Amino acid sequence: MSHHLTLLQVHAHPDDESSKAAGTTALYASRGVRCILVTCTGGEEGEILNESYGALDKAMFDVRMEELAEAVRILGYSAVHMLGYEDSGMDGARSNENPACFARAPLRHATSRLVKVLREERPDVVITYSEDGGYPHPDHIRVHEVTMAAVKAAAEPGEFPWLGAPHEVAKIYYSARSKARMQALADAHERLGLENPFRNWVRDDQDDSHITTKVDVGDFFEARRDALLAHRTQVAPDGFWFRIPLEVSRDAYPYEDFTLANTRVPIRLPETDLFTGIPG
Repeated sequence: MSHHLTLLQVHAHPDDESSKAAGTTALYASRGVRCILVTCTGGEEGEILNESYGALDKAMFDVRMEELAEAVRILGYSAVHMLGYEDSGMDGARSNENPACFARAPLRHATSRLVKVLREERPDVVITYSEDGGYPHPDHIRVHEVTMAAVKAAAEPGEFPWLGAPHEVAKIYYSARSKARMQALADAHERLGLENPFRNWVRDDQDDSHITTKVDVGDFFEARRDALLAHRTQVAPDGFWFRIPLEVSRDAYPYEDFTLANTRVPIRLPETDLFTGIPG
């Protein structure tokens, strides 16, 4: 019997699944890969960032769950697991002191919740964040800590034996931002004479030595855009991500970038496929 490939991603808040590796999700879902989402918080501390949205008619959590459901549908996720913690808010916010928030959750407690999901879903590949969380939000940093601890524990028979049979994840990736992508988008804005927010994201002291894997998702830019726009409280349709036409963005840089953090299978870098080396 052939092995059914499974990709599992761990994200901090609703909308992170649409702003990080979203094209990759849509690509692999289209190929029949089981795509599983773990969202660690409900995004309760999010503010309305889209001025055209208007006032809330229900709790922010409920709105963001509706937005998440639509984005998941667009991207083709097979299943969603909510880890069950509350949004910690930005670093320094009063919500950081909430004992129910993700950043204050005891590491072993949060690890056990994710171990349960890993052993149930048995993914081949896991995508998470790097040590710095991608940016300094307490929940993003906690995602890294919990994911790495859970992947290790899930493989150990003596760890949480009541949560199912051990499972080894073949490969772990960090969703990454490349200088090449930021430069390509900055150049595209310059050519079109548009206000260029990406110019400040390109530094001379940067390089792309951390990028091990580039996945061509050019055919899935529409799905990525539509999933992000599904988060209407958080994303304005006239925001800077949407100023250049999709075809221009696609021509400029059709890839999503990753750092291979760990592998149990032999590989050769650089890669163009997250499942390189995995039978199935």
